[in-house]
Amino acid sequence: MLNRQLYIQRRSILKETIKKGIILFLGNEDSPMNYPDNPYPFRQHSSFLYYFGINRPSLTALIDIDNGLEIIFGDEYSMDDIVWMGNKPTIAELAEKVGVFEVLPTVKLFTILREANAAGRNIEFLPPYRPENKIKLLRLLNIRPDQFNLKASEALVKAVIAQREIKCEEEIAEIDKAVNWSVDMHVAAMQYARPGMKEAEIAAKVTQIALEREGYLSFPVIATIKGEVLHNHYHGNVMKKGQLFLLDCGAETPNGYAGDLTSTFPVSAKFSRKQAEIYQLVLDAHYAAVKMLKPGIAFREVHFEAARVIFDGLKALGITKGNTAEAVSEGAHAMFFPTGLGHMMGLDVHDMEDLGELNVGYNPGETKSTQFGLKSLRLAKELKAGHVLTVEPGIYFIPELIKMWKTEKRFEQFINYNALRPYMNFGGVRIEQDYLITRKSSRLLGRKKPMEIAEIEAIRS
Repeated sequence: MLNRQLYIQRRSILKETIKKGIILFLGNEDSPMNYPDNPYPFRQHSSFLYYFGINRPSLTALIDIDNGLEIIFGDEYSMDDIVWMGNKPTIAELAEKVGVFEVLPTVKLFTILREANAAGRNIEFLPPYRPENKIKLLRLLNIRPDQFNLKASEALVKAVIAQREIKCEEEIAEIDKAVNWSVDMHVAAMQYARPGMKEAEIAAKVTQIALEREGYLSFPVIATIKGEVLHNHYHGNVMKKGQLFLLDCGAETPNGYAGDLTSTFPVSAKFSRKQAEIYQLVLDAHYAAVKMLKPGIAFREVHFEAARVIFDGLKALGITKGNTAEAVSEGAHAMFFPTGLGHMMGLDVHDMEDLGELNVGYNPGETKSTQFGLKSLRLAKELKAGHVLTVEPGIYFIPELIKMWKTEKRFEQFINYNALRPYMNFGGVRIEQDYLITRKSSRLLGRKKPMEIAEIEAIRS
């Protein structure tokens, strides 16, 4: 948990924003892998963590603004539970640490909400993403599953995003810690990886680092020689000399804050000439994007700058051609860079996206593009001091996409398809670091991971 006063202050700000009614926060339940007593590692609902800080399943929190009440609902562990799990702090003990002094059994929640509903009071809740919480809302408020998003409080969503998107000093310290652990994971992989290993051995190595610090992974590890597959969670391939290895992984602190880094390095001791050319181009795009980060700039423009650098660099290699601005505007660059440049990060690795990607990453009234590539831009709005985000440009040679676009004669004025033949088995390169937007510019979160070609080759050698 963080400082008690911080949770009290967060709830106070929320109450001042919403002004009246009841705010309902549903914590998460254990999620069984294959039967109830064998659950996945528990992960609390991030907004519940933000306002109430208790990392325990089967809790619900209620803020009654009109009557000045803050209550946590849950049932204490039985002796049978204690026999299997050991003695744990009571809910009341945990609640006191976050400044909540009323704890009631779960059954009382039904009565309170039924009375509030009968009195016509506003009951505000966030859109649920877990099926068990959808069932709870059906039981508690008699809301059909197809109406959850319609009935969820737009005002509460906006209020939560406005608070959570600006990180305080305590949160930044947590994210710095998560990023430093993530750097250790990436350096370990660069030191450990050898031809003949399976990808799974690298995934196991980096997972160990997160676990041995009493943390966890902020998302499932991507560790692959198939770097052109954007989110490749298969780890069964054998690494061979001459291939590139892409590692996208991050640690999560015990308080739930995430790191998210991507490295690409050669399975051999050194990059080949072709690999080094593409890698340096992605690194140049990364640095060009970071140079633009500051309050007031739209992240969409930062994304386009990275796209222009990538297209220009590929043009110098004879792979692309034509007017760069026109090519990027029409989406020809997305053949090689089909993703967005980055995303918000904090208590979630893609922070608050359960509240709606448009709500989090775009200005009110904006819509997402339907253009291939640009439709994957998660963050487009103006940056503010206190935002935490990732910057992760990449170049991917996706054989199926290349073949399809070539057959369709798409963007022939911008792409030299014959020049792509030597790259059909190249893979992909992605480089990612995490940044805090400061009052005037930005700063790297955590320490810098090895990114320069010489740095990586020194480790690989």
